[in-house]
Amino acid sequence: MVKKAFLFVIILAGLSHLAGHSQELRCNVQIISNQIQGTNKQIFKTLQQDIYEFMNNRIWTNQEFQNNERIECKILINMQKRTGDEFSGNMTVSSRRPVYNSSYNTTMFQFKDNDVRFRYLENEPLEFDINQFESNLTSILAYYAYIVIGIDFDSFSPMGGTPYFQMAQQVVSNAQNARGSGWKAFESRRNRYWLVENILNSEYGPIREFIYQYHRQGLDKMHDDVAQARSAIFQSLELLQEVHREQPDPYMFFMNLMIEAKSSEFINVFSESPQGQAGRAYEILAEIDPSQSEKYKRITQEN
Repeated sequence: MVKKAFLFVIILAGLSHLAGHSQELRCNVQIISNQIQGTNKQIFKTLQQDIYEFMNNRIWTNQEFQNNERIECKILINMQKRTGDEFSGNMTVSSRRPVYNSSYNTTMFQFKDNDVRFRYLENEPLEFDINQFESNLTSILAYYAYIVIGIDFDSFSPMGGTPYFQMAQQVVSNAQNARGSGWKAFESRRNRYWLVENILNSEYGPIREFIYQYHRQGLDKMHDDVAQARSAIFQSLELLQEVHREQPDPYMFFMNLMIEAKSSEFINVFSESPQGQAGRAYEILAEIDPSQSEKYKRITQEN
């Protein structure tokens, strides 16, 4: 967590070029190809290794990361179809970060992308350029690398992930004429286009404030003062409520992902809080996430 303390100060002052750079991600990669029959499985092993090296060996930011400070994330690709060198399936991307002064890791991001289609030739280098479209595969991978990094940075300083979300948006812009789906506004309201659009949309700014308040002022302070930390987390819920009331849009993709990632954690945090706070937390959660209101009742039942 030494890196995080320094990043908090560094990012507040603005991004600066540091003397040295190192890889930011520790990304586990797994490819499942059970649905594809009658093909040489070695190509999937090679692809898995190529993606692993692409994600973990590339330098994505201008910040200094020690090896033990890299952001933990996971990519699970479920291959469903292969036609020659064309592949399609779905990809689940998740990330987590440690909570200060504890052994607990909190989920930061989790999303199943069903629009994964790309061309891959075994042993052909995976090329990526932020200024132009190279391939659907590397664009998808780079997009999620920037999203994961941006959310992690947002949790340590207010809006600290903006430069990386802007890079993700640039990847989307570059891919507007690509054959693969998931890049365009009209294709779906839960795709790569809308995720980064929501993140950078000022109307949804309180959601990013929630990320900082919840993690840096809340979870990270639990070891110092549980009551104060829980109060900060409660205040972070009010930020989500603010967005929900001002933008009661069922297609608030980014907000939905944040709630999905944290729903069980909300229960754990507030089930031991004072009765009044627990009841109010339940009311907010039931309002902003009505589909899981029964689940949230555990907050008051266990209180």
